[in-house]
Amino acid sequence: MKQKNESRGGLMAQFAFMRSPINEHSFEVGDTVEVYCDHEKSSERVRGWLKGIVVQVDNKMVAVQFRSNVFLTDGWMVPDKILWYPRTSEHIRPSGTQKKLGSKEILEY
Repeated sequence: MKQKNESRGGLMAQFAFMRSPINEHSFEVGDTVEVYCDHEKSSERVRGWLKGIVVQVDNKMVAVQFRSNVFLTDGWMVPDKILWYPRTSEHIRPSGTQKKLGSKEILEY
């Protein structure tokens, strides 16, 4: 569908969106967050929630830095210990929001 834009005198594409992405949490630089990732715990590689600090935020992504070693899903260790997540990812949450039900795992930081 194209619609004539009177103010510019040209054609403007009109798009219909089902719904805009909802940011469940708003992250800012310096926030402490928990991220579900592969990391080292007691010299073993495990997958679970790990605390980190938000070091950069843009329109779509959040960068989180950790004190312990973190890994990509294909096994490579990340040298700068920074992982990027989409703002709407289910694998990032504010620190201290873990569910009361389930295992009470002490997270390293």
